[in-house]
Amino acid sequence: MYLLIPAAGMGRRMGTNRNKLLLTLLGKPLLAWTLMAAEASRQINWIGIMTQPEDWQDIKEIVASVSLTKPVELIAGGSTRQESVYNGLQALPPEADRVLIHDGARCLATADLLDRCAEALQDCPGLIAAIAVKDTIKIVDETGLIQDTPDRRNLWAAQTPQGFDVKLLKECHDRGKKLGWQVTDDAALFEKCGLPVRIVEGEETNLKVTTPVDLAIAEFILQQRLAT
Repeated sequence: MYLLIPAAGMGRRMGTNRNKLLLTLLGKPLLAWTLMAAEASRQINWIGIMTQPEDWQDIKEIVASVSLTKPVELIAGGSTRQESVYNGLQALPPEADRVLIHDGARCLATADLLDRCAEALQDCPGLIAAIAVKDTIKIVDETGLIQDTPDRRNLWAAQTPQGFDVKLLKECHDRGKKLGWQVTDDAALFEKCGLPVRIVEGEETNLKVTTPVDLAIAEFILQQRLAT
């Protein structure tokens, strides 16, 4: 299975002007934890990291520090996640027919989750890891007034990895680029093209590290995980 890791964003909400994946969590960069999960995965056999060229030296040092045995390719990232994934798809080896895409900021995803998604992807063209929503969700208009309360039994919070048939996802990205679609994840492109996307149960601990509070929560989760 091929894995693409979008890792080109800046950490403005983290309060830093550098790539937030270079920030440390228990003494290791955030990206290192994702790479260690990919290394431990039984299914992943190739890794592509989309990041800005000015970060390549730092990324190479992180790759070396975790002693990866799987091939890693650094790919120039874009100005948006969508552009970065597009670039990553073009850089996949010609034989790649299925791909997982996992945001580098979700550094607590386990090898088990990567494997479950990779295995499920053999039987469907597209999937996302997701967890059932526990909170009551309100739909609010631009004035701040509640318009609707959807049934939370039908609501799932999207995570990554997300997995797709490579040929179909490339077609979706090409169409999105042509029509000017702006989306926040690849599943949305699949949906806009009328293609089915399946849910694979994610992990409660698979949070996206975006703010200093998220970083503190991630540190607590890792401490608990490493203590068991």
